[in-house]
Amino acid sequence: MSECKLDHTPEDVQKKFEQQRGFLPEDINPLFQSFFQQEHTQDILNEVFHLLKKFDLASEEERTERVNRLYLVLKNV
Repeated sequence: MSECKLDHTPEDVQKKFEQQRGFLPEDINPLFQSFFQQEHTQDILNEVFHLLKKFDLASEEERTERVNRLYLVLKNV
């Protein structure tokens, strides 16, 4: 994934999640619901956004890596 210079808002992240929700494992949904009820640093928001970005177009291997990273981030915020 390339570096992006844009800062993404919580609303951006939530919208991206809604777009990619059908491609994510079901058991990650409660973690996202909890995530959206909290405030997060800009770095965390940007990271989650970019893990979700074009998730549906990623290879199976890339999806697995992104999901693992999402679990790590979402369980530790």
